Amino acid sequence: MEITAIPVEGYEKVVRAMDPASGLCALIAIHDLTLGPALGGLRMWPYRSEEEALTDVLRLARGMTYKSACADTGLGGGKSVIIGNAKTDKNEALFRAMGRFIDSLGGDYITAEDVGIGIRELEWIKLETDYVTGLSRDSGSSGNPSPFTARGVMRGLRACAEEAFATSRLDGFHYAVQGLGQVGGDVVRGLSMVGGFLTVTDISEERLAQFAALPGVETVAPDEIFDVECDFFVPNALGGVLNDDTIPRLKCKVVAGAANNQLLEPRHGSMLHERDILYAPDYVINAGGIINVSIELIPGGYNERVAVEKIENIYTALKAIFATARRDRCTPAQAADRVAEQRLAEARNANPLAGRASS
Repeated sequence: MEITAIPVEGYEKVVRAMDPASGLCALIAIHDLTLGPALGGLRMWPYRSEEEALTDVLRLARGMTYKSACADTGLGGGKSVIIGNAKTDKNEALFRAMGRFIDSLGGDYITAEDVGIGIRELEWIKLETDYVTGLSRDSGSSGNPSPFTARGVMRGLRACAEEAFATSRLDGFHYAVQGLGQVGGDVVRGLSMVGGFLTVTDISEERLAQFAALPGVETVAPDEIFDVECDFFVPNALGGVLNDDTIPRLKCKVVAGAANNQLLEPRHGSMLHERDILYAPDYVINAGGIINVSIELIPGGYNERVAVEKIENIYTALKAIFATARRDRCTPAQAADRVAEQRLAEARNANPLAGRASS
């Protein structure tokens, strides 16, 4: 396996691995280690180029730093990606090579599940490294983090309802939901159960057909979701969906969902604010999964009760961010960044040697 460092300003370490024997082409980005080792999921996606994959992993890693800082997990931020098709390219040799790649970083990066990755793949990785979380409950690990991410999103939606509509109830509202994967699917089921009206979409027609049978759910084509008149727009797919083209089309009062890096650029948070659309910063509302797996790393091991109690605090965190945004006359996205940056600065002041990756 050939491992090459990629110099990127503002990142602790960015490395690329090529393993011809298994076909692995992967990237790991460690953004910041100030608060602890970098924990972040592994994504498998058919990127059109290595440059596109690098852009994605850098954005995702930075988001994990801010997510962990706001969620107070005691962890830093990192992410990894494998360039490949998750439907056709998975095999044990590939993921064991990924495990060796992760292990080469000596614990600076700890992986978990993300798009295109399940427990089976993590178990293959585990054969080569101990730096992996989110394995099966039978193994003493925390299992699939998706239900916990969805739980946090539901709590965050209540905070948004209080801010935008002065009620903590979620029934009776119209939700436009983009993405019906594991997290998005759980959110839709939850909103359907509490009496929400939902317009949903996904690139998979099979998943659309499955969810069309739920009470209060109708479906639309993927591009039509931005034009739905609704109370909440709930993005649960990939990043960059809030941009110059889509924001003017939105007909909602709140944007709150599980997708990472929803804003294509930071200025798009201001565009939402100017349109009087409340934005729940993605790395705050979708932190349930990382909170859950982070509990594996505390003394005594994983405890679901502790994880759930901490996930409930997503509601409180969002309420505080909305209050800060009002007080400081800034956007919620800017307020969340300030919270994360303050916590990082405090940690650096307390320990000037924090945040240095091992060689």
